[in-house]
Amino acid sequence: MDAHLRAGIAIYNAGYYHAAHDAWEEYWMGLSEGPDKDFLQGLIQFTAAVYHTTNDNWLGARKLADTSQEYLDGLGDRYCGVDLSTVRYHLRALERDPERVGSAPPPQVEHDGRPVGLDDLDFEATGVAATVLAEDLEYDEGVFERGVEYARRDLEDGNQTSPFVSLVLDFVRESQGTGEGDSDVDHRDIIAQRLGEHVDRRRSREADVDGLF
Repeated sequence: MDAHLRAGIAIYNAGYYHAAHDAWEEYWMGLSEGPDKDFLQGLIQFTAAVYHTTNDNWLGARKLADTSQEYLDGLGDRYCGVDLSTVRYHLRALERDPERVGSAPPPQVEHDGRPVGLDDLDFEATGVAATVLAEDLEYDEGVFERGVEYARRDLEDGNQTSPFVSLVLDFVRESQGTGEGDSDVDHRDIIAQRLGEHVDRRRSREADVDGLF
């Protein structure tokens, strides 16, 4: 769960409140009922409540702030390394006065004692973040899924200079601190284009090899 957990936290901390839940949801759906599933469901609804404040949906923010607390109830001040005391404090305040509380920036989420940024992620968590952000930012998600797959294969083969690894890392790190509604795409368009070109070439080479047999 660690890669998905840290990816979602970093996406949220970078300001992509709507996208954050996508890093957790697929993993959450495969869990049996229990505290881990409640924990992720609570975080999913927490980020959704924060997202509603960016659209002035105060009723939705208040409702999700309430249900998020129910899922996180009984999990203690820290669960799976995540500081839940700060999350709960914000949820209680948001439920009482969503318009006032929602007009200020939400708190950063801490894991293992510090906020997690997109540039803090190892490659496994970066791979999760890359596909989530690609979909949210309306890039070709399939290109990023294939690019991450090639990057993992290259790392397993000991290829530390793989262009797939560097491009996936660069895309995610260029997204640090931009967040919801930011029009500054930095160099992401160029990175996505280059990744697509490398994916096309790799797929073409694989097709040529398959054609020999």
